[in-house]
Amino acid sequence: MSAPRPVSDLFSLEGRTAIVTGASAGLGARFATVLAQAGATVFAAARRTDRLKALADSDARIHPVTCDVSSEADRVRLVETAVTATGRIDVLVNNAAVPGETRAEAESPDAFAGVLAVNLTAPYHLARLTAEAAVPAQGKSIVNVASILGLVTTAPLGGAGYSASKAGLIGLTRELAGQWSGGGTRVNALAPGWFRTEMTADLFGDERSGRWVERNTLLRRGGHEHELDGALLFLASDASSYCTGQVLTVDGGWTAR
Repeated sequence: MSAPRPVSDLFSLEGRTAIVTGASAGLGARFATVLAQAGATVFAAARRTDRLKALADSDARIHPVTCDVSSEADRVRLVETAVTATGRIDVLVNNAAVPGETRAEAESPDAFAGVLAVNLTAPYHLARLTAEAAVPAQGKSIVNVASILGLVTTAPLGGAGYSASKAGLIGLTRELAGQWSGGGTRVNALAPGWFRTEMTADLFGDERSGRWVERNTLLRRGGHEHELDGALLFLASDASSYCTGQVLTVDGGWTAR
């Protein structure tokens, strides 16, 4: 950016196009809603079409795209859909992920590879497709949704495939930021801690594991979905115009222990 913008405009996404994967529930649905409220035209992608349609009904700026990110053809179609409709891609939020097995000895090599296919290979390919899109020539923002499991162990919870995929996503974020910085594409990662979502329903639904999260989090509680709104908007918008290759951790102080 060559000139400062009014503070009121820093987080605006008016006139921009965004893609959010894994948008049918949890953090992904929240991310799509937040970007739309900031003014973006959002293409919300996931496998569960009925949930995507319900999300789209809540905001006319959200457009549902049925997509299995493990499919290369679906990934290409998702990007083509956004480009055909709006002529551009400004923001990509790589949020779709699968958890895998908790215990390493229970996770077969094929299952491990399957987790990496969704959590790491798919984000890489979508990032490439976004960076290669002709418009805009500069100013694209790619936000890879990693996890504190890519930074530290959370045993006895977590998982080998999942942790490896999130650590790999953080490494990929830094490498792509380095390779694409000359073209004006910024690549950053958002690393949430323990948030109350569909994926963590069993964790917070169990009294013992819920207490474990509270005991090991400096703020003594799990996070709520809306507490990622500011971090997401910061990375997606011009507010972070001088920020690339970074990992923004939002975890209630878990990794500060």
